Formats: sequence, structure tokens, C-alpha cells
Amino acid sequence: MTDKKTRMSSDERRELVLDAATTVFGEAGYHGASTDAVARAAGVSQPYVVRMFGTKQQLFLDVLGRALDQLMEAFRAAIAGDPSVPLGRRLGLAYFELTANRGILLCLMHAFALGAEPVIGPSARCGFMDVYRLLRDEGGMSADEASSFLAGGMLSNVILGVRMLDDYDEEPAVRELMLTVFPEKLEIIRATHPPRQPDPVSGRRR
Repeated sequence: MTDKKTRMSSDERRELVLDAATTVFGEAGYHGASTDAVARAAGVSQPYVVRMFGTKQQLFLDVLGRALDQLMEAFRAAIAGDPSVPLGRRLGLAYFELTANRGILLCLMHAFALGAEPVIGPSARCGFMDVYRLLRDEGGMSADEASSFLAGGMLSNVILGVRMLDDYDEEPAVRELMLTVFPEKLEIIRATHPPRQPDPVSGRRR
């Protein structure tokens, strides 16, 4: 039987590698990841990844660009959604549904932490400001509203990034924090970002 990958178009193979790279960069960070690890995750050769993207830096930039495009698309759909639902709630739900893909969440966080990197830093800043302009120009938010929304989003990133939900059932202070930060979205967040299950042998969460 012909291997499925040989029947893929070049665009499909590119998406396959970008999916794998999103996972690898999310888990290992930019500096900890390698094109070899991405190739293994995608089931292709490392020279193939290099031939397609050139460098690890360019691969990360493409992963970041795709994540930002997906974020902008999700926010535009939310802005065009049910006007009877407050805009902030629509945008928040769209974001939590998108970042159910943990790789997208973590890659955005890694990028925003690389401000001093001479190539990635400007791209991350540009992407962040594109989101701000979208909220202002297409969402009709005031500067204060857009700033508050982004601030809440960054807090959400940290809470989700450190897997705070893993301790929700055991730690009263965690429940208090989550109920305060996400008073209307908690059930959606718990559904889209389920906690890791404990390992049956070690008891540690996997």
C-alpha cells in the first residue's frame, strides 16, 4: 500500500510539518527545539524540513505567523457573532477554543518572551499590535477596553501555561483564583483545557 504521506500535496505536507513544529516548539521552546525533533514528530526527514523552511528560525516564524493568523481569524468570527453576547465574552470564548491546541498557546507565549531576539522579537511585537488594532478598528473597543482585554488575555495565558487547572479540584486558592479571573468562562475553559491525568505508577500528572 502506498504510504499516505506520498499522496499528500506539498501544501498538506507543509501543514503536517507546521502542526508538528507547533507541538515541538510549544513543549521545548524556541531554543530547546530542533529541526530534527520537528522532523521526527512529523514523520519526515530532517533534510526535508530544512529544504522546506530553511532554518529553525524561519520555521518558528512560520509557526508564529500561522498561530497569529488563526487568532485573528477566530477574533474576526467572534466580532461578527451574536451581538446579544458581550464582545469581550465572544472574544474570550474564541480564544479559549483556539488555545485548546496547547501548542498554539505555548508558541505565542514563547514568541512574546523573545523580544530581545533580533528577528523573532519584531515579528512578535508586530503580531501583538495587529491584535490590538483589530480590537480597536474592527471590534470597536476603546483604547482602555482593548488594553484591559489584552491584559486579561496575558493573565489567562499564564494560568493556562502553568496548568493551573491541574490543581483546581485539590487547591481552594486555585478555585478562588479561577472563579475570580473567569467568572463566566470557567466551565468552557475546563472543557477545552482538561487537566492531565495522574500516572498510575508515580502519581504524577502526565
